[in-house]
Amino acid sequence: MCLHTPACPTADRPDREAARVVAAHPEQGWSLLCNGALLFDDTGELLPDGRVIAPHRPLAATA
Repeated sequence: MCLHTPACPTADRPDREAARVVAAHPEQGWSLLCNGALLFDDTGELLPDGRVIAPHRPLAATA
């Protein structure tokens, strides 16, 4: 699916979020990456094969 050089990471790789955004819909809270993954503002993901990745925001640092 990706035509970039170098190619973006595929949706099954851990670094899949590094793929380029091909469609952004910030008003709806999601972006489509060139590897077919949907990335949501809460850091959750929906992969092309239907798998759901739960939100994984970093924990806030406590002083």
